[in-house]
Amino acid sequence: MLAMLFATEIIEGNWTFKRVPGIWREDVRALLKAEGREDLISA
Repeated sequence: MLAMLFATEIIEGNWTFKRVPGIWREDVRALLKAEGREDLISA
């Protein structure tokens, strides 16, 4: 799943939430919340 790749890259610090394409944002947001990393959601 591409959303998992984006979430992993955000957690590792290689990508920011703002750079995630709109179509994937809700899935990435859900994954970050599930991992307890709501602090990385900035948009």
